[in-house]
Amino acid sequence: MFTSVDDVSARLSETGYLASPAVATTVFLADRLGKPLLVEGPAGVGKTELAKAVAQVAGARLVRLQCYEGVDESRALYEWNHAKQLLRISAGRDETWDEARTDVFSEEFLLARPLLTAIRGDDPKVLLIDETDKADVEVEGLLLEVLSDFQVTVPELGTITAARRPFVVLTSNASRELSEALRRRCLFLHIGFPDEELERSIVRLKVPDLDETLAASVVRVIGALRAMDLRKVPSVAETIDWARTLLALGAGRLDESVVRDSLGVILKHQDDMVKAAAALDLDAV
Repeated sequence: MFTSVDDVSARLSETGYLASPAVATTVFLADRLGKPLLVEGPAGVGKTELAKAVAQVAGARLVRLQCYEGVDESRALYEWNHAKQLLRISAGRDETWDEARTDVFSEEFLLARPLLTAIRGDDPKVLLIDETDKADVEVEGLLLEVLSDFQVTVPELGTITAARRPFVVLTSNASRELSEALRRRCLFLHIGFPDEELERSIVRLKVPDLDETLAASVVRVIGALRAMDLRKVPSVAETIDWARTLLALGAGRLDESVVRDSLGVILKHQDDMVKAAAALDLDAV
């Protein structure tokens, strides 16, 4: 998909995703080596958006598996359309089971879930396995099989092998440790909070109508908040939300009143808001 690291940076920026050199390099290597990319970091720093941006620049279909506690093989891989199978069996009352079985366990009755969808067909795809750390350990075993050989065995149909491997992105907020076996199969990328210059560029790109001086102030205040001992520090997504909020309010500068009235946009806990209101020194930032 990409010819060089600079090509990654340039093409991602066209979608509105500003990639650091480390991000661009790892994406290029994942593409060139055909390896899954494991992206770790706090919520709201652009892990999921990276997969979306890669899909957009590649003209690929984004296939997303959203992980959560309790997700299982039938939700991740495939399941049979039992209602439709029963209707088919009922319609063929005069058939023997051997005759009906050939029909009901066919492609027509197969419900492909994200993992199977991603390896079927020869069109370009980006497989996003989002918040992998929220899935149970058993699901990791399933991922190991799929990501090792890019094939899935459906007992009734046989082995389905990818004609064209998808570009795979796994994201994790590090709420639990992923297995070493899964990590070995991936290239690793940690996305943390951007430095001040990059975050200012992101704000200017996402909220172009915001005054440049005000954008710089927003980024400095966000940086000061991240330095505090808060339950949840503001992410890049919240920086952008706050910039849009200030634009909607018609604020020309950050003063105590504006900050106090809009803290709920960037902080999500009352004790964080109280702590920030008491400790934040706007003159210093």
